Amino acid sequence: MEASDTSLQIPPNALGENRHICAFFNGMDEHYRVLNSFIKEGFEQGDRAFHLVDPARREDHLKRLADTGIDVEEAMESGQLEVHPWQDGPLHGTRFDQDEWLEGFEHVLQSGPAAGYAQTRFLAQMEWASWTCQVSMT
Repeated sequence: MEASDTSLQIPPNALGENRHICAFFNGMDEHYRVLNSFIKEGFEQGDRAFHLVDPARREDHLKRLADTGIDVEEAMESGQLEVHPWQDGPLHGTRFDQDEWLEGFEHVLQSGPAAGYAQTRFLAQMEWASWTCQVSMT
């Protein structure tokens, strides 16, 4: 199958009340090619961005955001952008705790309006889930 160069474009209100998208990618280049327009649009609209990333890829993630024209330093200083390692999200060591994940997720979403942001775009790179499954199956 040939890769497409199109990016993610979601019409307003297309997702209804429950706005959640899960996507699988064939690598990080495809991940950013698809999601960059969605991420950048959020900054342009003044949305808050909360990203959970592989700690080993944090600097690459910040560079890729900057490459799309996002002023990463300013966004982080203002609180519009938060980039955290997986350990701050659902993965604690090699254990996934669903209740802790949902509680943390809800806290992030509720703290956005308290900080003056109408919306929070929560992005979580989930490769750890594959790794955790492989560890638990061995």
